Amino acid sequence: MEQVKYITVKDLVVYQLARKLSSLAWKIYEKMDWQLKKIIGDQFITATDSVGANIVEGYGRRKYKAEFIRFLIFSHSSCDETIVHLKFISDLYSNLKEEADVFIERYTELSKKIYKFIEYVENEWKV
Repeated sequence: MEQVKYITVKDLVVYQLARKLSSLAWKIYEKMDWQLKKIIGDQFITATDSVGANIVEGYGRRKYKAEFIRFLIFSHSSCDETIVHLKFISDLYSNLKEEADVFIERYTELSKKIYKFIEYVENEWKV
């Protein structure tokens, strides 16, 4: 009898990338002065942490396809919000520009992957 492998949220590439980028984003946050943290840093961290958290919450509701898609859309939106915050950081803080620009590229790629995953779930996901 063939054993079926159970797929967890940890197996999803979009989750793996979101988690890795969120962990790395905290390193940018740690380099911010207290004023930058207060003005934009807290929103930046909330957005970046929400990317993975919404993937997890949506996956927990995967039996209900519309709910899964809804949370993936939240995740995609949080990813795009993170990019906006990174652009502000890049523009306003020369000491963080290079690092922020790299993260903009990585979050842009993640955003594209989440979008493609949403399309996959919409068209191929079997409940």
